[in-house]
Amino acid sequence: MEETVETTEPVPAANPFAAMDPEMARNPQPVFKLLRADTPVMRIDMPTGPGVVLTRMEEITEALRHPEIFSSNMDAVDLQNQRPLIPLQIDPPEHKKFRKLLDPIFAPRKMAAMDEEVSRLVNHLIDQFIGAGEVDFLPLEELDRFLIMKDGIIRPDYVTKKPYGSREVRDYQKQIADSVYDYFNEVLDQREVERKDDLLSHFLDAEVEGDRLTRNDILDICFLFLIAGLDTVTATLDCMMAFLAQHPEQRHRIVEDPALIPNAIEELLRWETPVMGLARVAVAETELGGCPVHKGDQIAVMIGSANTDEAEFPDADEVRFDREVNRHIAFGGGVHRCLGSHLARRELRVTLREWHRRIPDYWLKPGHETLEYPPGLRHVKDLTLAWR
Repeated sequence: MEETVETTEPVPAANPFAAMDPEMARNPQPVFKLLRADTPVMRIDMPTGPGVVLTRMEEITEALRHPEIFSSNMDAVDLQNQRPLIPLQIDPPEHKKFRKLLDPIFAPRKMAAMDEEVSRLVNHLIDQFIGAGEVDFLPLEELDRFLIMKDGIIRPDYVTKKPYGSREVRDYQKQIADSVYDYFNEVLDQREVERKDDLLSHFLDAEVEGDRLTRNDILDICFLFLIAGLDTVTATLDCMMAFLAQHPEQRHRIVEDPALIPNAIEELLRWETPVMGLARVAVAETELGGCPVHKGDQIAVMIGSANTDEAEFPDADEVRFDREVNRHIAFGGGVHRCLGSHLARRELRVTLREWHRRIPDYWLKPGHETLEYPPGLRHVKDLTLAWR
């Protein structure tokens, strides 16, 4: 059997419910373990009002499977968007018709056909820095216009250096949100005149149950694609590469046997779970795990905790690339399961395959061994890798 890595550390002293807690982001698994053991369903006061935190797979699965009670609508997360993001903030039955349009775009067969194209891109990027012997993995200072938009929506407090929820942060987030609509409106005006081989042109001609998409429908789809597509895979790569740089015995296994990479990715998705939590809002009175849930409660669905739940995963505290059954929910669950999960898996597989083919032995650059995980979506602020 494959060698395993024991990854449990002492429980951090930081407040696990602090919305902006870097220590929780750096080392969430021990906190999750403590919560599952003591209070797997807990009522707390959140910045947005009364809420309930779910940390056990059983209750989390129940919540994700019942959007009629635990809604993903705009009351769950306020990003200063003008209308519900499609399909994330649309619940059944309307949700189904949009997934019927969008799911085929990200079908596994189509994603597999992108393997060669993604491989070329990855190798082109590696060519630019391999001779230097080091690289700042996914450097923030080189982010372009789209990433500025994305950061302004997802982490406006990080950009403005103001407290989350403050008027300054909300005003900035609203300004960026408006700029996203303006940008896509401008491009759609161009596509109305001349179609191109892209998604925007496809949406202009697409129909849902016999009806053409409205301009607002397309804008709300594009808004979600922008903020969801530019952050999650890069953050996941941060977490995976940081883990592999610090665990050479695991890294050597995928170098020696690249066929292990798909399993390794699933296990690292389970362990790292960069999207640690999902937001829902209760739209009816109910209870979970004996805890009352009231209409209007904010629900923090901690999928990172579910992915390390001992009741679901044998040896949950160990990272095992030979795990045979791995029903993690790093991409969420239920009808709102991540639309782009097949694309994300393809990008992760190709990147790890090509990187380790060309740079099999690397480490954290001296002086950069202490990694900082900013709160929110888990990623590494300064991941500087070195090799010979």
